[in-house]
Amino acid sequence: MDSPSASSASAVVRLLEDFSLEMTGKDVPQLEEARDLIPAGTRINVTFLGNEAPGTRPAAARAVRRHGYTPVPHLSARRLRSRSELEELLTALRSAGAADHVFVVGGDPTTPHGPYDDSLALIRSGLLQEYGVRHVGISGYPEGHPAIAGPLLWSAIEDKTAALARHGLSGDIITQFGFDVAPVLTWVEAVRARGIAVPIRVGVPGPAGIKRLMTYATRFGVGTSASIAKKYGFSITNLMGTAGPDRFVRALADSYDPYRHGVLKLHFYTFGGIRATSRWVTDFRTQEGN
Repeated sequence: MDSPSASSASAVVRLLEDFSLEMTGKDVPQLEEARDLIPAGTRINVTFLGNEAPGTRPAAARAVRRHGYTPVPHLSARRLRSRSELEELLTALRSAGAADHVFVVGGDPTTPHGPYDDSLALIRSGLLQEYGVRHVGISGYPEGHPAIAGPLLWSAIEDKTAALARHGLSGDIITQFGFDVAPVLTWVEAVRARGIAVPIRVGVPGPAGIKRLMTYATRFGVGTSASIAKKYGFSITNLMGTAGPDRFVRALADSYDPYRHGVLKLHFYTFGGIRATSRWVTDFRTQEGN
């Protein structure tokens, strides 16, 4: 029988299988620099940038596909100005061989720019599968959302997973990044208690400068400076260093119970760059597997 430390290391290695990454359309050069570190077939989400040109995401998704990975372009509902704009984007993604998997999100604007109030409206439109989409990712917020009340978040996730099933689409949930395992797993159990069985990809901040991590945490309302420092093991009086998710991933592996939590995978937000995150995954998996 494995010792506790060996069992924990094995759990870490399993969690790191089939991880996913996040990039923007402007990060294609970084992706090319990290090719030797990213396993073939890895899912790579291509996020939306407010100032990007219309063809940026399809071009980035094409590059992801060309390098042997699975592109997951984001569709930002409230930024779409019309049904025809959505169809044009889906057509471009299909032409790029990148329409199989998408991630739908409401987006930042408070007032929709067009007919889609939220990501559920995109799912209900029927256009996704019409243009070849087979798998849809949706958002999860273990520590809540600064602008959306908890009951609304729960009804949204229930409605979206039900709508995916009705439309014959498979799906998964990608959570907002966090620094504390406890609220993540409490939230996962609550998801499962609602009968939602889709895989969950737990959002993890990739290694990055401490100051940058704190900036993103503040922006998205994730934890406090003191709690982040405590969980990640760095000092908030020294913001010049870097921090990686070693403690977080080990703690998640220690507490993860497939019978209670279902299928969990990891999704890395590449705040410190795609290569730095991919290098961390490679090195950490090797270290834990030895």
